[in-house]
Amino acid sequence: MEKKMEKQIIIALGREFGSGGHEAAESLAQKYGIQFLDHKLLEAISNEKHMDIMDLQRYDEKPRNPLLTRTVAGYTSSLEETVAKLQFDYIRKLADRGESFVIVGRCGEYVLRKHPAMVSIFVLGNKATKCRRIMEKYNLSEDEALRLMKRKDATRKSYHNYYCDGKWGDSRNYDLCINSSNLGVEGVAGIIDDLIRRREGMI
Repeated sequence: MEKKMEKQIIIALGREFGSGGHEAAESLAQKYGIQFLDHKLLEAISNEKHMDIMDLQRYDEKPRNPLLTRTVAGYTSSLEETVAKLQFDYIRKLADRGESFVIVGRCGEYVLRKHPAMVSIFVLGNKATKCRRIMEKYNLSEDEALRLMKRKDATRKSYHNYYCDGKWGDSRNYDLCINSSNLGVEGVAGIIDDLIRRREGMI
């Protein structure tokens, strides 16, 4: 672990399933000695709000089902929207307190788009490379891996595009988009580290 940066740094990282973006984000959090927020964000919220974490996990990173919910006078009956708002409010609170962290998914690049400390990244990859990584990580056949990849990315895209103005994975909505297929996890983390250090005038 390196010494923490003196300035606040927030890395908001979106990723395609199987791209290794999650692993790269975790590597950077360890390198900088800052908080790493992914699904574990729900643990912090459940402790703070005294809510059942299983209920939060059930509706995490899912878009509202318009057939089963409705919104009246600004209030929603959608548990998906409630969980999303809890997460958005939590990361805004951390950012406003001056804390440094890495946030994976959860529309971080959109929620914190006006924050001067935020760097937004999207990690993608070639289909074949992602498929191999998923097969190895989850011990799946090629067909199973491809189906899982398609389902996961469709869910992430639907979730993101429901809550955000910019489209999921559109390069215009991020500071940097990286294809991990020829770089690997550490290569991706290295490029992001270089971007941050250049921005902070450290190199």
